[in-house]
Amino acid sequence: MTTNHNYWLVGANWSGDDKSDAFYRRGYWEVGYSDEQKPAFAAKRDQMKAGDRVAVKAMRGRGASTITIKALGVVKEVHDGKVYIDWLLTDLNREVESKGCFQTIHGPYGTKREPEWVKEVFHI
Repeated sequence: MTTNHNYWLVGANWSGDDKSDAFYRRGYWEVGYSDEQKPAFAAKRDQMKAGDRVAVKAMRGRGASTITIKALGVVKEVHDGKVYIDWLLTDLNREVESKGCFQTIHGPYGTKREPEWVKEVFHI
């Protein structure tokens, strides 16, 4: 793993509606809230840059200590509230420790913070 990019975990469930297939088909990801509703999420999204790695995650149920990694991709650009992504794998079902990643967006992670966990989430 190189250190010139960051790693992000993002959600695709909007109030019970799984948007992941639409995101994969359309080549992007977005937060699901307006920037005014969730300014902290918008600020994190706007930190993403070309070359960063993204994993779509899903909760495994109330009280679960693990999450499911559903897809992996590489950020192409962030523009007008959308993160355009080159999706590399979209049919994953990888169970990993949650590390508290239950909100819409988590990161940035580098290889120095949680290095083994980052490898577990993002290995291809």
